[in-house]
Amino acid sequence: MSNSLDPAQMQAMLAKAETLVEALPYLQRYAGRTFVVKYGGHAMGDPEAARDFAEDVVLLKAIGINPVVVHGGGPQIGAMLKKLGVESRFVDGLRVTDKATAEVAEMVLSGAINKELVGWISAAGGKALGISGKDGGLVTASKVQRTAKDPDSQIEQAVDLGFVGEPTAVDTKLIETASAAGMIPVIAPIAPGADGATYNINADTMAGAIAAALGAARLFLLTDVPGVLDKAGALMTDLTPADIARLQQDGTISGGMIPKLETCIHAVEAGCEAAVVLDGRVPHAMLLEVFTARGAGTLIHA
Repeated sequence: MSNSLDPAQMQAMLAKAETLVEALPYLQRYAGRTFVVKYGGHAMGDPEAARDFAEDVVLLKAIGINPVVVHGGGPQIGAMLKKLGVESRFVDGLRVTDKATAEVAEMVLSGAINKELVGWISAAGGKALGISGKDGGLVTASKVQRTAKDPDSQIEQAVDLGFVGEPTAVDTKLIETASAAGMIPVIAPIAPGADGATYNINADTMAGAIAAALGAARLFLLTDVPGVLDKAGALMTDLTPADIARLQQDGTISGGMIPKLETCIHAVEAGCEAAVVLDGRVPHAMLLEVFTARGAGTLIHA
């Protein structure tokens, strides 16, 4: 009985070897560096996508890169609020967070979602540490100030979003200690304010602030779209802040992509090397982006 490979099997194995060789310069470039990954969107609710994501993160850790995961949980918070009969109100896409909503958000983000992600990473062979911005003085937040136009008078008026915050300070000691000990920090976007209140922070914003503070090599925003598309629907693979301003002006970039790209610009201007918007629904999109010449999303760099 012969154990020799047929030509098709040999071709498949050669293709795998070539992929590894193609990845070599990137492995060398990123060894010892930090990647901050914002995980959210519909990929979060899909066990297969969650498993793929966890495997990717564990692989990054195994090859000497330090991944740091920041997760969202808007749909899960919404579902829990509905179950508990707590009414939700939105202003410009941001949930108005009263005391009851803030308590549910913390329970869902720091509890259920955070520990589920820790579980997926552990199942993939990694050591995950589930924390929030409250732990070890990681993040200090302040209340978000927003204005909205009154529909009748068209006058800009201050809007009180309740316990919605934004990061004002990041102390990276806890992340660095955990990473050096071989762990993968998994961070819920909840943080205390100097006023003693607990604030719910947009996960993209939280990830951007942490990536800047860590001087990360990459900030990945995993979304439900392939990246930034031009007017013809083709993926734009490389953008600078000046390009983004131009594309926003001519209407190519609009809607929910604007705050994501603002987060990327803030991050790269404050110390993160580059940010990437890519499709979290594509299996192993992050690995394709990092370890192939072509990439898989839209790269934003200063």
